[in-house]
Amino acid sequence: MFPREYRGVAFVVGLFLAVQLGALALVPEFAESGYQAVENPDDPTNSVVYVLAILVMTTLMLAAFKYNFDGAIRLLIVGVSAWLSWYVFSALVSPLAAAVPAAAVGVGLLVHPEWYVIDTAGVLMGAGAAGLFGISFGLLPALILLAVLAVYDAVSVYGTEHMLSLAEGVMDLNIPVVLVIPLSLSFSLLDDDGEGESDGDETEEIRGDDVEESERVEESEGAEESGGPEVSDPTPIEERDAFFIGLGDAVIPAVLVASAATFSPAAGIAVPLIGINLPALLAMVGSLAGLLVLMSWVIKGRPHAGLPLLNGGAIGGYLIGSVVAGVPLAEAMGLAAFL
Repeated sequence: MFPREYRGVAFVVGLFLAVQLGALALVPEFAESGYQAVENPDDPTNSVVYVLAILVMTTLMLAAFKYNFDGAIRLLIVGVSAWLSWYVFSALVSPLAAAVPAAAVGVGLLVHPEWYVIDTAGVLMGAGAAGLFGISFGLLPALILLAVLAVYDAVSVYGTEHMLSLAEGVMDLNIPVVLVIPLSLSFSLLDDDGEGESDGDETEEIRGDDVEESERVEESEGAEESGGPEVSDPTPIEERDAFFIGLGDAVIPAVLVASAATFSPAAGIAVPLIGINLPALLAMVGSLAGLLVLMSWVIKGRPHAGLPLLNGGAIGGYLIGSVVAGVPLAEAMGLAAFL
């Protein structure tokens, strides 16, 4: 029997693969249905608009948490989950029929937000979002998006630290903004919420210093001496019942995977049910390699910003795959039209 931390890592990898493969499977259906969100997917300003939208949404969420509008945020995210799930189900059945399972996703999140409900909704939401953005962002906008968000993630975790405040705000809402990784077969997210007072020590371990959304950061050992904030030592993973990783960490690299499968001129690879080429495949491999590095730090109690590793791996894998597939680097980066 593998140690439970390795089973947890395998579960994370499985969730990320489900998002990426789901996005690849949805891309042809989304494109055929005309779900492309922009008129010109090669316009690099698309990335700028999206990043600005993230900044605005982050500001609104932080303000909502500060002024106790948590319930409104929960309803908003549940609504978005049902909406994106409708896109996914509409690729399989008629749009009208797709409304039934999409509504079930929303109801499930409202009435029984157990970890497996949240993870299922998160995978549907992530695959749908990655597929929609993948057909809407050409190669250059997708690369810009991943690079900018990797820098933003690092700055917001290590610099301004506002991402830490955002992570703390969403943890108690039980919404698919994070994926829940149980390390114990007996773990229940609802029992933890409902029995917080009677089981305070365990709850602290899960939701306090050990809450891992891949955007928690361990302060240096000398922080207290240098005047920085005092942070308790992270609890070893052997003492945890679960950890958490942001859904965005799964979605953003998958955008490049879906974009590469849609817009790269590389020849396709014959894989049942999905459309994929070598650049998209190696973007997947690169992002999963970054994920394994990230998880190795989590296991050791060393939380870290996720997107620098995940996006960096996806970009590196994509560029390597493009070169191997014989695509000129300028074309692979979407720069050929500007040269």
